[in-house]
Amino acid sequence: MFKRLTVIFFLGVYSFFCPAQQVRPSKSSEIYRELKTLKHLPKVLYLAAHPDDENTGLLSWLINDQNVETSYLSLTRGDGGQNLLGTEQGAALGLIRTHELLEARKLDGARQFFTRAIDFGFSKNTKDTFKQWDADSITADVVWVIRRFRPDVIICRFPPTAAAGHGQHAASAVVAEKAFKLAGDKRAFPNQLKYVDVWQPKRVLWNTFRFGGVNTTSENQLKVIVGQYDAQLGMGYGELAGLSRSLHKSQGAGTQSVAGIRTEYFTQVLGEPAKTSLFDGLVKTWTAKGNSNIDKMLDEVISGFNFNKPALSLPALLVLRKNLSALKDENLRKDKIRALDNIILSCSGFMGEAVTNQAEAVAGDTYNFKLNLISRAENSVTVERVSWLNQSETLNKKLSGDSLITIEHNIQIPADASLTEPYWLAKPAKDAATFSVANDTLIGLPEAESALNVLLTLKIGNERFQVKLPLSFKKLDPVRGDVVEALRIVPALEVKFTQPIYLVKENDDLQLSLNFKLNSNRQFKNGKVNLLFNGERIGGGDVVSISAKDMTINYVITKETLNKINSGRVQLDANYVADDKTYNKKQVLIQYPHLPSLQYFAPATAIIMKGDIQAKVKKVGYVEGAGDFIPEFLRIAGIQVDVLKDEDFYGNADDAGGGAGKLLQYDAIVLGVRANNTEKKLGRWMPFLSSYVKAGGNLVMQYNTNQDVTVNKLGMYDFSIANKRVTEENAVVTFLNPNHKLLNFPNKITAEDFKGWVQERGAYFPDKWDAAYEPLFEMHDTDEEPLQGSTLYARFGKGNFIYTPLAFFRQLPAGNVGAARLFFNFLSAQKN
Repeated sequence: MFKRLTVIFFLGVYSFFCPAQQVRPSKSSEIYRELKTLKHLPKVLYLAAHPDDENTGLLSWLINDQNVETSYLSLTRGDGGQNLLGTEQGAALGLIRTHELLEARKLDGARQFFTRAIDFGFSKNTKDTFKQWDADSITADVVWVIRRFRPDVIICRFPPTAAAGHGQHAASAVVAEKAFKLAGDKRAFPNQLKYVDVWQPKRVLWNTFRFGGVNTTSENQLKVIVGQYDAQLGMGYGELAGLSRSLHKSQGAGTQSVAGIRTEYFTQVLGEPAKTSLFDGLVKTWTAKGNSNIDKMLDEVISGFNFNKPALSLPALLVLRKNLSALKDENLRKDKIRALDNIILSCSGFMGEAVTNQAEAVAGDTYNFKLNLISRAENSVTVERVSWLNQSETLNKKLSGDSLITIEHNIQIPADASLTEPYWLAKPAKDAATFSVANDTLIGLPEAESALNVLLTLKIGNERFQVKLPLSFKKLDPVRGDVVEALRIVPALEVKFTQPIYLVKENDDLQLSLNFKLNSNRQFKNGKVNLLFNGERIGGGDVVSISAKDMTINYVITKETLNKINSGRVQLDANYVADDKTYNKKQVLIQYPHLPSLQYFAPATAIIMKGDIQAKVKKVGYVEGAGDFIPEFLRIAGIQVDVLKDEDFYGNADDAGGGAGKLLQYDAIVLGVRANNTEKKLGRWMPFLSSYVKAGGNLVMQYNTNQDVTVNKLGMYDFSIANKRVTEENAVVTFLNPNHKLLNFPNKITAEDFKGWVQERGAYFPDKWDAAYEPLFEMHDTDEEPLQGSTLYARFGKGNFIYTPLAFFRQLPAGNVGAARLFFNFLSAQKN
């Protein structure tokens, strides 16, 4: 473990990582807060399991009121959650949630860390959790973060008990306790000590809570008043917390910004007890540490700080830098000089960016960049040297007078430059619960520092600074204005199937025609395209030259070849081989307005679902909910899918459908996952849907939650949704009525159809329902009571109503044949 060091420390010159694409000065109010934080020595690490688990109100108070450097360590990136924005699941959703956390941290000011743990979905206790997670591996990651960040106080969001409400929540507390005991022990994870020193925090506390009907607070616990108004923010810390938490948009975590003070409660877990304050017994100030001169200098800078002219503080800050450089405590010296350097750059009004008009670049190619530099302070900054990727030049250019200078330069991207993608996705995962990270010293970081930078050597006073400007893409968006994002390195050729899944019916007499695209950023001659199954070529091999950017290749898999492919889920691979290099990756590009463009690469694959898959419907109406793949899946199956809008619900009230109107053209209507939580027009649509069912229609409703509902009565008859779920994807399923039509037409459903499911059987099962409903299945997690709410069926008038919180939205994208057969049965109910 821990293969190489990634942070370089130069004597007299400090290099620091700015995660933004530009280096820009902070606002005066932010500089002022950073100065006060520089004066305080304690650090706090808040620890929980997922994005949006953190107590943003407490984080905001710690940073802005107590001026204490604070970080949030989320064990996972939230990969197993649900997505209210789009169809991304798994690693793609984890990438979205990572950057939502980073956007939240920009507001509340905390730093962000992660471990390699994968969120595999809901678990009910720590026993279930550690069946998936490697406790030693995750503990090592937490120890690494503790040794790297060096917190004095660790605060857990959850206890290690059932009160945590989620097995991963409780597991975060278990791991925190283990890591606290090991972080100061040089015998624990000794390979880490090549790069960091041991560190022993003072204490671990549990931030108790009131969640729903669970109250773990007590008046005899340590109490802290938070939420105070901050004039420099123009709001209270509770209001700031609401804004921060509301950035978890993929989770629908919009939160009220609540004004006014409130009480936070804490109970002791490990270490030295805290009796009056979170910081009891800590060395809090420079004076207490024996450096009263630093305290004095900071007091003078803070008291004399001019919000309109922060550059007036530069002379004193440069003297302070020399004093900090003399500290004997190496870790403290590095930490505080890094923070001070950011303050000095901000006070100088320095802004720098290295930008091109190309969003994507290919290793080995050359692009024109503009280096834009400016300093708002008079004669404060001199650019001594510019180091481009492949050459350096002495500049000795003084930045002054608030005047922008621009230098154009052609930069060749190194031939060995890595593709732009998250470091934790660059290699296949170690297993279903742990990411694989090639460079272990990246563990903990939310993202890796850009490897492609313009390096500036600046002189401010008599001090020198090295500043990295990541190579960036800049454009003027007609709606958003200037958009500056990371330059994305892409392969010279991308290979991608035109659809992710192909359905092949068992014993069908047809061939399979499939297409994949070659998206080229260069011309290729005499390359070969290959279609592979189990590593053997089943198609292609022909010489293909590429002169256009996009090219579509068609291949036909013969009936004889299809007969050799086993039933079930089968993966096909494609590649293009040219100049002794194999291109076999597809780009996954994620773009949402609240996030930067996110990119990673996946193998060029498609899934063949082969089996006795019958569907007796031709036309389906779909009410969109939270993003899911099912409409696309149905279209792949040859079914016409119309996404329903307002105008589709208003037919002639006197027609034969009794108000169902145009809806009767559909063999079935499907409500997407959480439609009752996301589609605010559903209230006025439900009467029409009821009329549709009554007139002979077939309505299939997927799972909903009780959060922010549009319609109180969803079904044709009453049922109540509960937080009941079956998280074990291989849980035994009992058929309550094997002869039921939904289990026999057009596909005969057996236990085989419930094999190979992923992540879970389903969630938010009803726990009570009208006697008119018939439950189809019984299932349960280990050592729990059987649940019968996974699918409810009822006749209503001439039609059928089906409520099914089974996780079809996960199973169908995964290519599960049995889940597809069952879902097609639900759609075909009115045909039987």
